Amino acid sequence: MSSALTDLFPLPIVQAPMAGGVSVPQLAAAVSEAGGLGFLAAGYKTADGMYEDIKQLRGATNRPFGVNLFMPQPEYADRSAVEVYAHQLAGEASWYETELGDPDSGRDDGYDAKLAVLLDNPVPVVSFHFGCPTRDVLDSLSRAGRLTMVTATTAEEAQAVQWAGADVVIAQGIEAGGHQGTHRDNPEADGSGIGLLSLIAQVRETVQIPIVAAGGIMRGSQIAAALAAGASAAQLGTAFLATPESGANALHKQALTNPLFVRTQLTRAFSGRPARGLMNRFIREHGPYAPAAYPDVHHLTSALRKAAAKAGDAQGMALWAGQGHRLARELPAGQLVEVLAAELAAARTALAAHSGGGGTGR
Repeated sequence: MSSALTDLFPLPIVQAPMAGGVSVPQLAAAVSEAGGLGFLAAGYKTADGMYEDIKQLRGATNRPFGVNLFMPQPEYADRSAVEVYAHQLAGEASWYETELGDPDSGRDDGYDAKLAVLLDNPVPVVSFHFGCPTRDVLDSLSRAGRLTMVTATTAEEAQAVQWAGADVVIAQGIEAGGHQGTHRDNPEADGSGIGLLSLIAQVRETVQIPIVAAGGIMRGSQIAAALAAGASAAQLGTAFLATPESGANALHKQALTNPLFVRTQLTRAFSGRPARGLMNRFIREHGPYAPAAYPDVHHLTSALRKAAAKAGDAQGMALWAGQGHRLARELPAGQLVEVLAAELAAARTALAAHSGGGGTGR
């Protein structure tokens, strides 16, 4: 692991910031205490809400942790497409006895206010999703002593991350659960993402800054593979989703290994941006028609998702999950970090023995 990262956390294990109430302070604290890097997700938080989470996390651990922000998105121009989608979802609203959300609400998520909080408070790591901040923003965080990370889904995006002045690039493969961190939302590129190991190799040949690998990683042996490919650490989300400290809905946790949900699918159905979740009725019925309109669609479907969860109906929920979801383990987060570290060490030992032993040289 690069010195920039080992100075903060001893194990090459990063808990992904999962927005929507999953990456709560208890989860981040448990991961950091175990030697990994815990993360808070501020994407759907107000600046005050983010500050309260940071305060709570600081009360639970004195270990380093990170906070993730979503980059502001350009306004979606085709309002008629959102209106058509709202009309299609009218039956869902009737079924769950709720109203559709206002697609125009919450477009300004307080990005500038959150940056101000993070500049005023000693948060060790700040990461960004859905694009790359300006050099001025990254430089200001660096001057304040923050390590900065930015997600990239292609080598070209990784190069832009390095040019902007970020300390670390998070290489997110197509296997990842939740939202793809593409810098530009291009509907024509849906489903054309790059597998993690290939992406690491491409990014490694493009940039000189450390790489954190993300996408479908559930076992220590997979972490070893990512490190062998050139990453300095691995970021895991779905693996921590099933832990008792996770703030995910119980139905969501159960669905990860439920035989009813056999595969994942990239979809715009719930948010308007491509995100990987367990294939369910909502995705099958509405995914093909959802417009590329984030965060408009996210706010439009918000009440539906909450109503489905309240009704105990996993078929109407956004069950974000990576391709490795069937490997989820219901372990306490700290214990999971220990198990992953042990698996990683065993994989490295086996690799060393294999590469150094046997053979006659003929």
